[in-house]
Amino acid sequence: MKPVKTEFIKEDRENMSDPEPCRMKHTEDTEEQRELIEVKEESEELSEVEEEHHDKPEEKPLSRSKTKKTFLKKTRAKKSTTCTQCGKSFTTKHSLKCHMRIHTGEKPFTCDQCGTSFTQKSYLDLHMRVHTGEKPFTCDQCGKSFTTKQHLEIHMRVHTVEKSFTCDQCGKSFTTKQHLEIHMRVHTGEKSFTCDQCGKSFTQRGHLKSHIKVHTGEKLFTCDQCDKTFLWASNLKRHLTVHTKEKPHSCSVCGKSFSLLPYLNEHQKTHNGVREFMCFECEKTFTTANNLKQHQRIHNGEKPYKCSHCDKRLSVSSHLKTHERMHTGEKPYKCSHCDKRFNQSSCLKTHERIHNGEKPYKCSHCNNRFS
Repeated sequence: MKPVKTEFIKEDRENMSDPEPCRMKHTEDTEEQRELIEVKEESEELSEVEEEHHDKPEEKPLSRSKTKKTFLKKTRAKKSTTCTQCGKSFTTKHSLKCHMRIHTGEKPFTCDQCGTSFTQKSYLDLHMRVHTGEKPFTCDQCGKSFTTKQHLEIHMRVHTVEKSFTCDQCGKSFTTKQHLEIHMRVHTGEKSFTCDQCGKSFTQRGHLKSHIKVHTGEKLFTCDQCDKTFLWASNLKRHLTVHTKEKPHSCSVCGKSFSLLPYLNEHQKTHNGVREFMCFECEKTFTTANNLKQHQRIHNGEKPYKCSHCDKRLSVSSHLKTHERMHTGEKPYKCSHCDKRFNQSSCLKTHERIHNGEKPYKCSHCNNRFS
């Protein structure tokens, strides 16, 4: 009998030393086998808990049935809310269910406006504000509004945090060194991010990402008044003021009104003399980086915007839009007093003065005024 026993033990050790059979056996475990393993582990852990209670004579001993019931309840509750993929634990089964979608890739909540999908309904609700323009969280310092509370909290640092990083070119200050470095590209002209479609370069990766949509033709935001489509929600919001004619932001110096707060902020620079962007060619200064960029095309002769109907090229995108309306006959600006339409908002504005009697231009030599 001894030789047989020795042979059996030897064979068993050889099998254990070979990793392949062990791995194969493990992968072929059935649900029932895995359940038995879990029960065995629970039993071992329960024994340890019972031993702890026996080792503490000062405490009142618990009955085995009560100890077992309490232990199993806690253990199974913990396992039922623990992710089997990454081991992360949650307080509720619903939270675990939502988390599992990260691993499965399931996104059951889809936007009916643009088709973007999300793992949770709350994420979809937040996304819908992009389309509706809803910004329920407003800064009590400057009136700027945001779609989420987190974005407002980040913005509040502008008012509360010391801006210790100052540009030595224009004196503008920033809360972080990174923001200062990004700003410095305005002065140095550094544009590290280049479009592989047309060669146009940008100072930030986000700006390049935005530009790419010009080539893909992706326009997710549609005006419900005239069906015009836009790349960005902000562009749609800006466009909607053409229809509503609402201008809630007024300049405290001259009384001029604007549809959006950024327009007012830009306008106010004309009063306070802040012109922080300077052309290195002629030293002319500008209130915005965009105005400087357009001006520099005078020096370099760049005309990046080509008409899709003829060979004409233009240096400003808005000029291209106006020019192309000559080909299409589009007149998106309608007079609110009569049925006359115009291809430029400035032409509409001039025309409407016929109806309201406004004459803003006064002769410097006499009292005559003109529209």
